[in-house]
Amino acid sequence: MSALSSALPDFPWDLLEPAKTIARAHPDGIVDLSVGTPVDPVPAVVRQALADTSDSPGYPLTAGTPQLRAAIAGWLARECGASGEFGVLPTIGSKELVAWLPTLLGVRPGDVVVIPQVCYPTYEVGVKLAGAEVFRSDSLTAIGPDPRVKLIWINSPSNPTGKVLPVEHLRKVVAWARERGVTVVSDECYLSLGWDTTPVSVLSDEVTGGDYTGVLAVHSLSKRSNLAGYRAGFVGGDPALIAELLAVRKHAGMIVPAPVQAAMVAALTDEEHVAQQRERYAARREILRSALVKAGFEISHSEAGLYLWATRDEDCWTTVDRLARHGILAAPGAFYGPAAAKHVRIAMTATDERVAAAADRLAEFSA
Repeated sequence: MSALSSALPDFPWDLLEPAKTIARAHPDGIVDLSVGTPVDPVPAVVRQALADTSDSPGYPLTAGTPQLRAAIAGWLARECGASGEFGVLPTIGSKELVAWLPTLLGVRPGDVVVIPQVCYPTYEVGVKLAGAEVFRSDSLTAIGPDPRVKLIWINSPSNPTGKVLPVEHLRKVVAWARERGVTVVSDECYLSLGWDTTPVSVLSDEVTGGDYTGVLAVHSLSKRSNLAGYRAGFVGGDPALIAELLAVRKHAGMIVPAPVQAAMVAALTDEEHVAQQRERYAARREILRSALVKAGFEISHSEAGLYLWATRDEDCWTTVDRLARHGILAAPGAFYGPAAAKHVRIAMTATDERVAAAADRLAEFSA
């Protein structure tokens, strides 16, 4: 037997430990802006739903309860502009789906999966778990007529860059993929967090016209509802692909716990808490953006999502180390692909107090 982990890259955040040690030594403590983990309370309506369903001794449904399936479908129709007949499936957060989707959809050694040039590391991990080949590209032309391509990932709004893909580009990707029998999977976990523009879902009628053949959209409640600790995500789109995922996941025991399913229903049918959370992030974003620009950083893209994609036109690890000496921990662009070697990702997921502390420290930032 060969260890599967040997085919995978180093876990990125383990490489940040030296910088984290330096940042922790700051007299006022570390301001950790390296990971987009929510810090604000779980909405009361969601916690109540979880508590009310805590006495759940039986096995939950892999497909989700009828109430959850209806809530997901309703949300996709309202928030994503999807009017056709699509399938839905709850997932144990979105990361496990991203990591296992190529395998679950039958991608095998010898196949090729296209991922963005700069992207969430788990796309690449998922391809390697399937034993397939990664091709990094944002250009359909660059992919060429390779018949080995089976799946293409798109991510809008992007993690880490915050870039939003326009409707025209989404249409082009879907048309290109359908001509070749390639599955399109759109990671839309930050769809509710547009700032300078309004992101559009690949399931929108503007993109697919109600035909979801070969198209899937991945969503998460981690960011919009502060449910990272609940592991609550879902996927919607092509009913045939959803049915295939369900068939395999039933065998594999990939099931969202019943209380979490009830919590998801509450989160998906209440937008008030989402609006409140957006206001918190908008205020933190403005503080951090202003402080970074004054400290000599250039902000790239960042029109949506929970991160500021910043550069000082130097190696990202140099920037990480300089920030660490001021007690601020950022994620190096190298985590997200070779093309991001001069950027750092700054998360807005810190308390108001820690964000204010970061701004104060950036005012003293120097080479």
